[in-house]
Amino acid sequence: MFHIYCPHCEELREEEEFHPKGQAHIERPKDPEACSDEEWGDYLFFRDNPRGVHHELWVHAVGCRKFFNVTRNTVTYEIYETYKMGERPTVTAESLERLEKQGNVQVAAGGQQTVGASKAAVASVKGEQA
Repeated sequence: MFHIYCPHCEELREEEEFHPKGQAHIERPKDPEACSDEEWGDYLFFRDNPRGVHHELWVHAVGCRKFFNVTRNTVTYEIYETYKMGERPTVTAESLERLEKQGNVQVAAGGQQTVGASKAAVASVKGEQA
């Protein structure tokens, strides 16, 4: 079971309380009347479906009922971050690639996600000495 952090309630809650609503950061056309049918259709129906890091819109349906964004890996289901509507993500595919090249480690423990954790933090999660 996943535990997802709601940025509005400011706590981890069980995944059953949340519902995904599709791709995040979709900008509505500024002048819909001026759009061609093809442009309007692209806006309404076509979404990215990447393998890897993806930004999604979710709603805390059973809790505060507010919408927020999630940065998630579509392959591993790992949740990197949650953030409120209107905010920009801090984790992107490019930033993760940079972290991996620098040797930083991603650790998942107890349903909580950490990105770019220090070696001491990784060791503490694994029960080792730094």
